[in-house]
Amino acid sequence: MSRTGKHPIKIPAGTEVAVVAGEITVKGKGGTLKRHVHPAVLITVANGEVLVTPAEKSRLAKALWGTYAAHMRNMVAGVNTPFVKKLQVEGIGYRVELAGKQLKLNVGYSHPVLVAIPAGVTVAVEKNIITVSGPDKEEVGEFAASVRAIKKPEPYKGKGIRYEGEVVRLKQGKKAATAAA
Repeated sequence: MSRTGKHPIKIPAGTEVAVVAGEITVKGKGGTLKRHVHPAVLITVANGEVLVTPAEKSRLAKALWGTYAAHMRNMVAGVNTPFVKKLQVEGIGYRVELAGKQLKLNVGYSHPVLVAIPAGVTVAVEKNIITVSGPDKEEVGEFAASVRAIKKPEPYKGKGIRYEGEVVRLKQGKKAATAAA
């Protein structure tokens, strides 16, 4: 039984939720999000609340119950206040800049790395901090992870792209050989 699925999701003022032909549509001031609904889950909208229930008593329906409840919470929250991920670029000579609809990264390779910015995501660059924001939590997280994967923080000097607040444990490196005489 899903603990998160049992609780109804309150719809804030100015947000519209509709379920039509197996598709959820959530509209708000931050945009519109759509998601296909699995037939094993029922989603009903009544009295300013969204209720997610399993359509059958199968193991799959019980598994998807909490998952779709979490998706609904994220969709309702995202259209009201955008989700934000911040990335820090650390290293001597490492730079980031916006080039139209692409992110241009100079992170120690022999060439600049160009990353296309997806349609539902907004990217801002200030000094060496990349701010990724948007209404869809999955798109924001996936894009931030793909940018971080270009140059992960290395464990000896800590150079690379990391999430803001991420702690990178540094290794000691080689020690000077001591005389064993």
